[in-house]
Amino acid sequence: RLEFLAGKLFTGQDIRGKDKTYDDLQAAYQIAILAKGRFFPDESFLHCFEYYDPERGASLGGRSRIITVELSKVEAAAQKPVEEMTGAELWAVYFRYLTDKSKRQIINEIIASEEGIAMASEVLITISKDEIERARLMSEYKYELDTQSKVVQAKREGLAEGRREEKLEIARNLKRFGIPVEQIVQGTGLSPDEIAGL
Repeated sequence: RLEFLAGKLFTGQDIRGKDKTYDDLQAAYQIAILAKGRFFPDESFLHCFEYYDPERGASLGGRSRIITVELSKVEAAAQKPVEEMTGAELWAVYFRYLTDKSKRQIINEIIASEEGIAMASEVLITISKDEIERARLMSEYKYELDTQSKVVQAKREGLAEGRREEKLEIARNLKRFGIPVEQIVQGTGLSPDEIAGL
């Protein structure tokens, strides 16, 4: 999902025209603020991905990046004094606790200390109905794609399980007829242990 949305954001730029090239594409950063659960198993709340060939140490230039912020992992950062927080921690704590009345003091300190966050707060206050509608439509689009992906994945898993059951049934029948295990393995793709357990 993250790669799909980042690709859509990057390739959605219009570079048609006589005097345009791929060099005219602007850098695109898809920032995913993950509010629920844990997405990655480590303790870091911030991850930044770019297209990269790890075997040869080559990058495509970093003009398309995916940045994830896991809000479920920022509790430790919120315990720090605001002046000791990194820029990423300030933003993460701001997003995590913006609507938490018990954290109002730290949110106000963050807004006062970071100009970008102060500007974001102003924008949130003045956000238009059109922008809210655009965000709602994008959310619906993401939900539709996520739902479709889950349904297809469940179908594929069901088909794979059905195929496996079919192979097991064939193996049972072949075993009943006294066909050697080696031939059953070749015919069904099941392992000798699986066939022995039938």
